[in-house]
Amino acid sequence: MKHLNKLVALLMLLGLSSQAQDSDNTWAISFGSNAVDGGRVSAASSIKDQFSQYFDAKGYWSILPSVSTLTVSKYVGDNFTFGVTGSVNKMSKLVGDRIYNSEANISTYPVTNPGDLMYYGVDGVVKYSFMSLIKSSTFEPSAHIGGGYTWLGDSSAGTINGGFGLTYWLSKQVGLSWNSTYKYSFDDSRNPKFDVPTHMLHSAGLIFKFGAKDADGDGIYDRLDACPNNAGPKEFNGCPDTDGDKIIDKDDACPEVAGIAAFNGCPDTDGDGVADKDDACPEVAGVKTLGGCPDADGDGIADKADKCPQVKGPKENGGCPWPDRDGDKVLDKDDKCPDVAGTVANQGCPDVTDEAIKKLNDYAKTILFDSGKASFQKQTFPVLQSITAILKEYPSAKFSIEGHTDNTGTEATNQKLSEERAGAVKGYLIENGIAADRLASAGFGQTKPIDSNKTKEGKANNRRVEVKLVK
Repeated sequence: MKHLNKLVALLMLLGLSSQAQDSDNTWAISFGSNAVDGGRVSAASSIKDQFSQYFDAKGYWSILPSVSTLTVSKYVGDNFTFGVTGSVNKMSKLVGDRIYNSEANISTYPVTNPGDLMYYGVDGVVKYSFMSLIKSSTFEPSAHIGGGYTWLGDSSAGTINGGFGLTYWLSKQVGLSWNSTYKYSFDDSRNPKFDVPTHMLHSAGLIFKFGAKDADGDGIYDRLDACPNNAGPKEFNGCPDTDGDKIIDKDDACPEVAGIAAFNGCPDTDGDGVADKDDACPEVAGVKTLGGCPDADGDGIADKADKCPQVKGPKENGGCPWPDRDGDKVLDKDDKCPDVAGTVANQGCPDVTDEAIKKLNDYAKTILFDSGKASFQKQTFPVLQSITAILKEYPSAKFSIEGHTDNTGTEATNQKLSEERAGAVKGYLIENGIAADRLASAGFGQTKPIDSNKTKEGKANNRRVEVKLVK
């Protein structure tokens, strides 16, 4: 008994640390003690009389105080279990034939000691559990039927069995069970030398279920374990959560570092809505479109790449605002005259004033050519240089150089000469830094005189070069 108690305690400890269902732990073994009701059920004349002394263990039961019953069973589904039970006992009480006292109208059942006859039984059991019907997790009432063979002393007999039981589960795997089985033997005689009387077999003991697989040892059976080869808690169906962020490793993009569900388990240290693994600036809150880096001036350029992080500016200028050196409200990048204040309409360059046009033409009137030619006289070059300097003050303005002659000579000759002289002035200006696309030239011959060709002075006035602003 001492060793039995240790075994029972060990099994209870194992069971209390486990979880199980019959569909998982399909096998069970139970053992304990049994008591054989000496035969009153078969000696009595009525059902009432048969079971009126059901709990009279002192009067009718033979009990062997040791492990005397062993059952091995298997769950087959739909609340049914099939098992085989072996029992052994030593009969110290056997009920004889009923004695009826007609005067007193009383039946008595003499009980004798048959000489400690050995009792052996092997029975097949089909049990149906009512546990799911009563929706209990601890109490399991059941009913069973079956058949077997019983030996009593020198006699033996086959029996048809039926009964009921009750198990109290200490855990999902270990329970305390009680069973009572009515074993009908078909024998009429109550002499144990010849027959085995119909009787009751009671048993009580410990039942232990087993058979479920738990490969990773996390207490969750493989059938119910979403990660059967990796230990994990029950709340995650047996899957591990290494970093403890409540996101299982198989769904966690950062399984070694605690994170949040919004980023599949990855952290967002600076809380800017960009996961650290994708954040170019994980320690400083920033803008998602800039890879999580800050943009203090809001110009769409990350501070670390912004040459002017506190002042808005375009990307083309490194995040700095474009300068306007001359302060004319036309940015240097668009200003044709960045160092001279101008107007927006003239792309940052100053408008050509009437005074400047007058000055140009005053100079132009003094341009002297060799007689009948388009070549300049020596004293004209300073005048041409002055005209060049004025044009450079207005770098975006366009001008037309126009040549005119007096009426000396033929019209054709004068037309050609006026074109050549206007072209000579244009050529000089281009050679001295005036862009060609700013200049045009034209000759008008003798067609546009400004004075009379009848006097020497008038002819001199008509031989001229004019500079006009092209708008």
